[in-house]
Amino acid sequence: MVWCAARSLYLPAIEVRAVCTRAPVAAGIGCASVVGTSLWRSSSASFRSKPFACLGIATVPSIKEAVQTEKAPAALGPYSQAIKTNNLVFVSGVLGLVPQVLKNMGEILKASGASYSSVVKTTIMLADLKDFNKVNEIYAKYFPSPAPARSTYQVAALPLDARIEIECIAAL
Repeated sequence: MVWCAARSLYLPAIEVRAVCTRAPVAAGIGCASVVGTSLWRSSSASFRSKPFACLGIATVPSIKEAVQTEKAPAALGPYSQAIKTNNLVFVSGVLGLVPQVLKNMGEILKASGASYSSVVKTTIMLADLKDFNKVNEIYAKYFPSPAPARSTYQVAALPLDARIEIECIAAL
């Protein structure tokens, strides 16, 4: 199935040795395979291509690491403050008042080895969208340019009657 999907996109051939020497980490957690042109038959010789390699990275539970710090409020339920995996940090929603919510998020980022400047995506949930401009003023002080991608929503309610919840994804 991968072969057919990749073949329809006319992807170029990849030399497996080049992939292995340039990405030695992937060899331990992924699978590389070479598919020959004999698997693809066509009535026209112009549609036949050279073999190519397909490299897949599997998510292995042992490389998922929970992040926890006493410098930010504990999770309210059966979830982690953040999870580190595959050079990314996924920070769970942090509740609070602006700017305290961003300070708490910063502590979680710091505990994971990341910072505000490494955040690539945030999601903000507001109890009242009328707070949007106030949030923007404070938010801009924490995230340097280029600012991360962001989504902002008004929600019906937040846990503990909070006014704001922010979650983020950061690169390590």
